[in-house]
Amino acid sequence: MKIKKGDTVYVLSGNDKDKKGEVLEVMPKTEKVIVKGVNIRKKHIKPKKQGEEGGIIPIECGIHASKLNVVCPKCGKPTRIGYEIEKDEKVRICRKCKAKIK
Repeated sequence: MKIKKGDTVYVLSGNDKDKKGEVLEVMPKTEKVIVKGVNIRKKHIKPKKQGEEGGIIPIECGIHASKLNVVCPKCGKPTRIGYEIEKDEKVRICRKCKAKIK
């Protein structure tokens, strides 16, 4: 996958279209990504022990990686990711301004 943990991503489609957020978790098997503040659902929690509170809590759910674009740190625009080989290392680059992405 071209999206990594810690990247800032832009949502291209869905209910949270045009939002930006940081990637918290990447799940390559299902090609899903959990983004902070995007795709929030309500989860009903039952109290497990005596004295513990139950209730409804908001939780971020996975969003498919094809609905996301990485935001370039240099130009600040959502972009596709390209690769270059530098000193026997594969480096991610911005397709718009050719800047390196960590």
